[in-house]
Amino acid sequence: MRWVTAVLTRAARIIQTGGVVAYATEYCFGFGCDPMNRAAVRRLLRIKRRPADKGLILIAAHADQLAAYVDNIPAQVRATWPGAQTWLLEPRDGVPGWITGDHARIAVRVTAHAQAAALCRAAGMAIVSTSANRAGSVPARSYREAARRFKGEVDYILPGRVGDAPAPTPIRDGVTGELIRAG
Repeated sequence: MRWVTAVLTRAARIIQTGGVVAYATEYCFGFGCDPMNRAAVRRLLRIKRRPADKGLILIAAHADQLAAYVDNIPAQVRATWPGAQTWLLEPRDGVPGWITGDHARIAVRVTAHAQAAALCRAAGMAIVSTSANRAGSVPARSYREAARRFKGEVDYILPGRVGDAPAPTPIRDGVTGELIRAG
């Protein structure tokens, strides 16, 4: 178990110091960084070749880690967490546009993936979570695949296994409950 702590600590420190890591999530490997570090987010978007206007999902180990990004988390949202459900909520004043993109809401999730949650706890923050792929391509679904595609482009690839979700997490509007993206 000591190596598990060591790799999580390494990945967390990289995130805390402005780096980009790849890590396992519910469905696939994801790219992550400190959402408040503009340079890190820009680098992540360059690696992914994703336009900034699309916005990004943030994941957390617990709802308190989202306090810097949202004022209010409705009860119906809290009831689905931790879990593989992403919600669009009203962002707090001052949340940077590089997180929300051209959208009025911010996408957030309290993850049920044990290792992704442990990474958020070790980093002490919610982190960016976007699939580890080039925009429009199939995401990496294993450590080996993430390493083959992105070694040398990201600062670290955290060894781990993806969860058993059959598709990316569904995204729902936190105000209306409307399904925005099916899972």
